[in-house]
Amino acid sequence: MSSSNAMAEQSQPSTDELVDSPSSRISVLEIARRLSIGRLAVYSMLEQGIMPGLRLGRRWIITRNAYLTWERTCGLRAGTGLSGKPEVDVVN
Repeated sequence: MSSSNAMAEQSQPSTDELVDSPSSRISVLEIARRLSIGRLAVYSMLEQGIMPGLRLGRRWIITRNAYLTWERTCGLRAGTGLSGKPEVDVVN
């Protein structure tokens, strides 16, 4: 292996590094494939604020980290959802 090939391989981030890097981006097409929906549905979700993303002119910027967090939490924002305390106490 030549030294230029070895340097090129070392400079390429691994898949784990891409997922951990908050600055890496995910495409609308990749999101559509992951969710088994069309690209227009992804754009609609972005425009409605359902999915995290930043509009820059005509383009949408979606960070991989923000998307994976959204996917893992089923789209719930921090502090939303069910409270930790039960509403009913069961007594025997």
